[in-house]
Amino acid sequence: MMNQDLATLLALYDDTAPLAEAHTIPAPWYTDARIAQLEDRHVFGANWQAIGRLDQVANPGDYFTTELAGEPILAVRGADSQLRAFYNVCRHHAAAVATMPEHAPCGHAQSFRCPYHGWNYGLDGSLKGMPEFAGVCNFERADNGLVPIAVDTWEDFVFVNLAPKPDPLRDYLHDLVAQVSPLGLTTLRFHSRKEYTLNCNWKVYVDNYLDGGYHVPHLHKGLNSVLDYSHYTIENGRHHCLQSSPMVASLEDAQVSETRHGDRAWYFWLYPNFMLNIYEGVMDTNLVLPLGPNRCKVIFDFYFADVSPERDAYNSASVATSDTVQDEDVAICESVQRGLASRAYGAGRLSVRREAGEHLFHRLLARDLKAGLAASSAVPPAPALTTLR
Repeated sequence: MMNQDLATLLALYDDTAPLAEAHTIPAPWYTDARIAQLEDRHVFGANWQAIGRLDQVANPGDYFTTELAGEPILAVRGADSQLRAFYNVCRHHAAAVATMPEHAPCGHAQSFRCPYHGWNYGLDGSLKGMPEFAGVCNFERADNGLVPIAVDTWEDFVFVNLAPKPDPLRDYLHDLVAQVSPLGLTTLRFHSRKEYTLNCNWKVYVDNYLDGGYHVPHLHKGLNSVLDYSHYTIENGRHHCLQSSPMVASLEDAQVSETRHGDRAWYFWLYPNFMLNIYEGVMDTNLVLPLGPNRCKVIFDFYFADVSPERDAYNSASVATSDTVQDEDVAICESVQRGLASRAYGAGRLSVRREAGEHLFHRLLARDLKAGLAASSAVPPAPALTTLR
């Protein structure tokens, strides 16, 4: 009955409607816990996801841990220099085998010893040893290594895909690779990270990002002063959207004009939740992670062409400019989330001129959710566990 109700909810959105006739996804998709559960498995758990940076795993033994769709993840550079990813779950009794101090972004190890019962794993995920395990029948050590996950890299980013046999990352990125390549992202260096928790669904934040600059003149006065809004462009790819604008000189906001300049601003979004914002010598990436139907976390990583101490004042001012824009976005996104729960709202329309990216996002999301529901409905229920007496 629950699946039938969810199917009815998903059917409220017509993902075949062209942009000029399309509505947004319906309000309950932003508030229903069943939608959030379906997204974990079939959106975040079935598409390529950015989880970290190559500099975190530059040398053999370097590793970092993270979480994706409720799953603990370990990425590690092996002794053979091969990058691998695994579920960070001991095969004995499921404790995390790699643990790091709070706020530590990465670490270095020769092997991973589970802190629970001392099972030891190599950097290649193989099980090396199990204390006091003599006498256990029908146990093959070679079959009990860490469970691997598909991993690949693009530019300076590490991606994983939890699906059993995903298409290659390059196929997923498609023409995004050629669009980004001339921008020289590998010349930029990581500077710092900031995290924000918002009282809104993750999709509200993505919608806001993908509205083709529609909200910029009204909400971001400082940023708008350096963008040629009338020549703002939107270009959709297979799984991504590129929004771009020529830059203009302006004295309206000194801090923005000081830290946002160059010939053009580039705003890339990769389905479902990764953004790259690029100006001359400056980039920040945004990763939007759900924390439930009504909350999300946005991780900002800041990059600069020069991260030397002599450039610190400029780089700090650039981060402050981003903070101002983010504060403006937080306020409006939280306002939208409150409105989505109102009986006065069901769904909205989309601007043909501005919101093609949002239309792409909603159609990709609907594709994954409907396919995911169909797949889960086809799986027979698991048999009940037998009670031991």
